[in-house]
Amino acid sequence: MAQEPALNQFGALRRLGATSLEVPIFGFGSAHLGELYAKVEEADSRATMDAAWEAGVRLYDTAPWYGRGLSEHRLGGFLRTKPRNQFQVTTKVGRQLVRPKDPQHFDRGPWVGGLNFEVKWDYSYDGVMRSYEQALQRLALDTVDALIIHDLDIGFHGEHFEARQKDMRESGVKALQELKRAGDIKAYGMGINTDAALEDVASQVDLDFCLVAMPYTLLDQKSLTRGMAALQKRGVSVIIGAPLASGILATGSNGPAHYGYAKAPADVQDKVRKIEAVCTAHGVALPAAALQFVLAHPIVASVIPGAMKPSEVKANAEHVKAKIPSSFWSDLKTAGLIDPLSPTPSGT
Repeated sequence: MAQEPALNQFGALRRLGATSLEVPIFGFGSAHLGELYAKVEEADSRATMDAAWEAGVRLYDTAPWYGRGLSEHRLGGFLRTKPRNQFQVTTKVGRQLVRPKDPQHFDRGPWVGGLNFEVKWDYSYDGVMRSYEQALQRLALDTVDALIIHDLDIGFHGEHFEARQKDMRESGVKALQELKRAGDIKAYGMGINTDAALEDVASQVDLDFCLVAMPYTLLDQKSLTRGMAALQKRGVSVIIGAPLASGILATGSNGPAHYGYAKAPADVQDKVRKIEAVCTAHGVALPAAALQFVLAHPIVASVIPGAMKPSEVKANAEHVKAKIPSSFWSDLKTAGLIDPLSPTPSGT
């Protein structure tokens, strides 16, 4: 008799690749706790994480880059008060944090706040191990469930791009494999920001999963028959890291309109307005549509939207469970607002 899948408040857990790690479909992305768009007071940061826990969230993602260490400090300070067997946490490798040469005049950008630490890139074996060790200390935890190769794309590395890819292929991935064999981590993956990286970089090493930030959302399915299809063929799972497209699918067209971590261009804002019209016709909240759309893809295991305050994380938790009629998805396809080949929820 087949074993019943493990459950949490959001439904059946989903396995990452061929690993033993099963994750809930809804988690918490902590980039905003690093103060990307605005300062976040300590009390608000803690209240947001408390709200996530109370809503049943048990999967948490962070990175050294988020606030130059601030997100890991905040998240770890919270999670170390919880039973370790009741949550899962992931963080990232590829960056080490070091003291800047001139702390008084150091530019923390693009973070509005964050901490005064400079980034040192290193995707080699030693670099990955050092990133991992630093992360454990900032988190104040002795284990993480998975590690993620972070931001290995040309936009970050310029002339060093080829060399850093080589470091990961020939050296860094061996560190991740070693940590997994030893049981220090249960899985490892790669964070992806662009369609190009999903096709060209993620294919260079064996992976259990990809953390896909922007290439697959309610607004963009260009990767559906290319990068996402290639991952599916390889048996690689996906966690969607920016299901709200870095903001605009949460705030709507009348809000701050952040898309891809910058101001949304006019064509994106126009497409959001058209999707909003279909949402209004069916009584569907735009963020609910965004979260549930990506979860319908068969290789997507989880979504991990961010939040800066308790009301946002509570709303996201409700959106992922909201009822959406099948006719809503068919109307989006008829209007040409999502790829007709896109998997969609079965509806109510």
